[in-house]
Amino acid sequence: MNIVIAVDGPSGSGKSTVSRMVARQLAISYVDTGAMYRAAAWWAQHQGIDLHNSDAVTQAVRDMPLVMPVDPNNQTIVVADHDVTSALRTSEISTVVSLVATNLDVREELVRRQQQIIADQRAAGQGVIAEGRDITTVVAPDADVRVLLTASEAERIRRRTLEIRGRDDEQAMAETAAEVVGRDEKDSTVLDFMNAGEGVHLIDSSAMTILEVVSAIVELARKASHE
Repeated sequence: MNIVIAVDGPSGSGKSTVSRMVARQLAISYVDTGAMYRAAAWWAQHQGIDLHNSDAVTQAVRDMPLVMPVDPNNQTIVVADHDVTSALRTSEISTVVSLVATNLDVREELVRRQQQIIADQRAAGQGVIAEGRDITTVVAPDADVRVLLTASEAERIRRRTLEIRGRDDEQAMAETAAEVVGRDEKDSTVLDFMNAGEGVHLIDSSAMTILEVVSAIVELARKASHE
């Protein structure tokens, strides 16, 4: 299916898990743009750069030798021959990634790379689903299907707690809450990923299972492919 699907949403909305499953079901490529910002933060730190130094971070990101996977079944992310896949999901990166993600020059560079990946997939006759926070509005505003996936704050915190800490007891959720809410607040200073724009399908997954959300997006994709 030669189709472009754009999925946006706040932290813990389930967009990564859902998008990978949609990619597998439709046999299309998958792009985790959030991981690109995490990789940029990791790379800048690896280079010994102060993340508050916007110009230095921007230059580092422009030079970043990043290899982004598009196979939903193999999401090994490599920067300068380093497998950083696991490192990118640590709390250490989660607490600083917004310093990079709110750098407008960094965003311009990574958006350019993301659009190139999508264009390359389309040129090869391969569909693609890209997920992040500005995909429906900036990266792929002309995507065949655009979705804003959200959930209640409590549910998003619970999901992210399970993902990071493997449990969802009160203490674990309290430890995760500041990370989830804090990142959304910081990123929202340069992006609107809580309100669906014109033509964007809003899916509130608070009371939905993962499979129900996947089915809803797959149905939108199949409908769009026949229009």
